[in-house]
Amino acid sequence: MRYLHITSPARAEDELKKVDVDWPGVEAMLPKMETVNFLLEGLECKIANILKQEMLSIGGDAAVARGSVACSIDKTDTILIGTPKQMRRLADKLAPQPFGLRDISDDIRRILANITRDTFVLRTPKREIAIGGKTLIMGIVNMTPDSFSDGGMFGGVEEAAAYALKMEEAGADIIDIGGESSRPGSEPASADEETARVLPLIEKLDGSLSIPISIDTTKAIVARRALEAGAEIVNDISAMKFDDRMPGVVAAHRVPVVLMHMRGNPRTMQEGDLSYGSLMGEITGFLEERIEAAVSEGIDAENIILDPGVGFGKSTADNIAILRDLRELRALGRPIMVGASRKRFIGEITGRERAEERLEGTAAVVAASILNGAHIVRVHDVAFMEKVSRIADEIVR
Repeated sequence: MRYLHITSPARAEDELKKVDVDWPGVEAMLPKMETVNFLLEGLECKIANILKQEMLSIGGDAAVARGSVACSIDKTDTILIGTPKQMRRLADKLAPQPFGLRDISDDIRRILANITRDTFVLRTPKREIAIGGKTLIMGIVNMTPDSFSDGGMFGGVEEAAAYALKMEEAGADIIDIGGESSRPGSEPASADEETARVLPLIEKLDGSLSIPISIDTTKAIVARRALEAGAEIVNDISAMKFDDRMPGVVAAHRVPVVLMHMRGNPRTMQEGDLSYGSLMGEITGFLEERIEAAVSEGIDAENIILDPGVGFGKSTADNIAILRDLRELRALGRPIMVGASRKRFIGEITGRERAEERLEGTAAVVAASILNGAHIVRVHDVAFMEKVSRIADEIVR
């Protein structure tokens, strides 16, 4: 006897076929071989009790706090436990009921659809970018004097352009160009200063690169100028919260945008209390709200990429938890990007103080990110990480 680690419906189907189960049997058994768990935080006890009874009636279960059955407490978190088939049955049973249960029904259906989605298509005015066949590599080019890892790396535009072209040759799928440091404690650059750093490089690379350019900025004016110069993606670490003109720029240019979770700003994000009551709950809720805000401003939901913000207002333990639980973000139905290359928490774990000494630790993080659901990895060492990504893709995809 051996334990079967079923990671997906495709994996379950493979195992059933090996046993030579006939196709009607495969169709009947597939929904029983996968279990999903949904966490609902802060439910009123009466709602939690309804959910528990409904789940028990269809062969599933629901975990609730001690005291919730007698309603001796006001609220409880609830874990729904069942197969996808049971969850769909629960959604059907909840749909006509009161107390907000219809909303829960809708959420169950939406999440079930999202967590099984593996392919996406981003659209820019120049091209379509397919996501899902392999992990995309986003190569970092920082035109800053003070970035934590590679500040002041380039002597000029020619050198930076040659570096970007070399990244493309090494396997990069996107080049991400930034002109303002986001390291902990960094001071913001002015829009003019940031533009002066990035625009000449984007203009130089436009037409030379065959892959898209991403502009890493939180400023609408910088994003607009970069997009007019040839950039095709906006990577905004503030999730478009620092500049209320940013959504209009992204919508007007019809380009993809990366929305990232961060507490505070780069100067203050690692100061004070870094604790979270519910780490993944806060990240998920924040990103869901930012998706809704973006769509309300005319941005196509299919052009949104999500980044959990590893290293931005998080402790080392938080960063590890995000990587471990990354797949939870698939519930939002958008591609996931992880940018953890050479970051401080890797140095804390491996004992490597200098950023350029964190290659092996970054490789482990990249592999873990891909195995746990990332679609894009943002890295400094493209040639090395492309090989890591290729092996991880063979395992998981």
